[in-house]
Amino acid sequence: MTEVDPALLSLLVCPMSKLPLRYDRDAQELVNDALGIAYPIRDGVPIMLAEEARRFSPEDHGR
Repeated sequence: MTEVDPALLSLLVCPMSKLPLRYDRDAQELVNDALGIAYPIRDGVPIMLAEEARRFSPEDHGR
């Protein structure tokens, strides 16, 4: 598993809502709990494209 630079994580926001993102290290995703979407991290690179985001329902909150 490749780690993401913490300085980079502190700068990233959701491209759709401009809200801060939560880093889910186990799932390798950046999560926007408010919108129910998660952006994948591949080889240490956050993929911040809306079409790449995984949607989840409120019952999956905090996955």
